[in-house]
Amino acid sequence: MLESNSINVQKGKEAEKMFKQWLDKNNIPYLYIQQDIETFASFFKSGFKRPDFIILIPNIGLILVDVKYRVINQKHHDIAIDSEDLTKYSKLQRNFNLPIWFAISNKDINYEKWFWIPVSKTIELMLPKFKSSLSKMDYNPIQLEEFIEVSNEDSLHKIFQRLF
Repeated sequence: MLESNSINVQKGKEAEKMFKQWLDKNNIPYLYIQQDIETFASFFKSGFKRPDFIILIPNIGLILVDVKYRVINQKHHDIAIDSEDLTKYSKLQRNFNLPIWFAISNKDINYEKWFWIPVSKTIELMLPKFKSSLSKMDYNPIQLEEFIEVSNEDSLHKIFQRLF
């Protein structure tokens, strides 16, 4: 299980790197949040989770983004989101009144598409939890149509177009 966890951490770091490249390519201002345990308050150890990026949207404000490496389930047309992550981000969002989004991609699609969804929407869509046979963790499958698909050629405008 430790080796599997190490591989997942590497995949997550790769996804963050590719997301950062997308942000830079589109001149989107952001702050990357270092995830080392020494760089954040002990407050975050008690049921909260810290996102990977703070994206600054001029004249609007900011959104927090957690980048995820997830494989699309082709059979069910969904993406699994860890139930524990949902709970922790929901708590963070509720306590600080800051919008938190997931941005999901993977190597299979060459990070050419990012699937965006706000944490608040994932909570609304809470389907029955399933237990992963590999990780033994609970997860919630979210249908692809619920995500906002943003290609590498798009910018954040695609998200706002879909929202309004």
